[in-house]
Amino acid sequence: MKLKVIVHEAEEGGFWAEVPAIPGCATQGDSFDELLKNLYEAVEGCLSVDITPPKDGDNARILEIAV
Repeated sequence: MKLKVIVHEAEEGGFWAEVPAIPGCATQGDSFDELLKNLYEAVEGCLSVDITPPKDGDNARILEIAV
């Protein structure tokens, strides 16, 4: 999966970034390398969803796919 990220220089130093395709997904870092590390964690956290398992007798299935 490829995502566009907007990187900003923070006024107090360091960087912050936002992921427009994922509302509310943003992070920061004191260095660019730290920002990149934090971006991977932020995107993973924003995309992870807790799913309640289907009830017994329900024909629903839970699938995990990679995009």
